[in-house]
Amino acid sequence: MGAVLPANLLAARAAEHWGAPMTIAGGAALTAAGCLGLLGLERDTNYWAICAQLLAMGAGLGLLVPPLTSALLGSVDKARSGIAAGVLNSTRQTGSVLGVALFGSLVGKGSAFLAGTRVALVISTALLLGAALMIGVGGRSASKRRI
Repeated sequence: MGAVLPANLLAARAAEHWGAPMTIAGGAALTAAGCLGLLGLERDTNYWAICAQLLAMGAGLGLLVPPLTSALLGSVDKARSGIAAGVLNSTRQTGSVLGVALFGSLVGKGSAFLAGTRVALVISTALLLGAALMIGVGGRSASKRRI
């Protein structure tokens, strides 16, 4: 979590420089890289090796959430911004609860902790890379249409 705050502060500058879609895609890719790095997790993995991957994941999430929130809230009329914020927060909370429940069920089997963790990391990586690709390609297409 120590990387989330500094990345949140840098996200606005990154979005101004590269655009919100590229910043969101980059954050998703960085988070996926952290997940990939954790795939080598073993019982005797060094704490600092785990810490480096968790920092990458936190930084990636810190980069993608602010421009994602800004893009969503900026895409609706001001009169409906309260509804949009409510839908965003409800969706975020629902996703968090479902993610914890589903991935927890994979990890929760005592003897299969590492195997379940790896499956959860592979699923997370695939979803994050898919999102990064779709957002990155979609963001470039939208930029070209505006020119």
